[in-house]
Amino acid sequence: MKALEDLVGLLSRLPGIGRKSAARIAFHLLKADGQYAAVLAERIGGLRERVRFCSRCGSYTEEDPCEVCSSPSRDRSIICVVEQPQDVLTIEASREYHGLYHVLGGLISPLDGIGPEALKLDRLVDRARELGAKEVVLATNPTVEGDTTALYVKRVLEGSGMQVTRLATGIPVGGDLEYADRLTLARSFRGRTAL
Repeated sequence: MKALEDLVGLLSRLPGIGRKSAARIAFHLLKADGQYAAVLAERIGGLRERVRFCSRCGSYTEEDPCEVCSSPSRDRSIICVVEQPQDVLTIEASREYHGLYHVLGGLISPLDGIGPEALKLDRLVDRARELGAKEVVLATNPTVEGDTTALYVKRVLEGSGMQVTRLATGIPVGGDLEYADRLTLARSFRGRTAL
């Protein structure tokens, strides 16, 4: 069955979806209501036409500027710098942050040929100055590339009068010390706070 095999092949190219999961999804679609499959296909087909990058922060949006950038209730004195647009959605789900965002679109990774010039740092500096931002929060992943990028952004913003902070890292809630790696434990000790 070429049609089924082709669909399984396409689905298995999605992140986190192996061949078995792709086959399960394909069989589910065969059994599902025809209307459901048609709507799903329409939504997938129109996704790239409807969703684009916000011209201000670089996050995903259907309206430009995005909801966050256009909201008058957001704190414009703080900008959270993230790697990818999906990081904005993750932070927003926490409901703890109420400032603006800046999406870099990647991280510095010399081994992959990605240098600082590939990131949107000039736009970050210009926007932060234009807004009169007082703080820039670096929310890159705690990896070598994330740490390198955070240090570079900090260096770029030195002398701007803005406070540059980094998200705390450490043991996750519900985590077990027994399963924490050495680097996570080390960061947890360095980032400890008073009770």
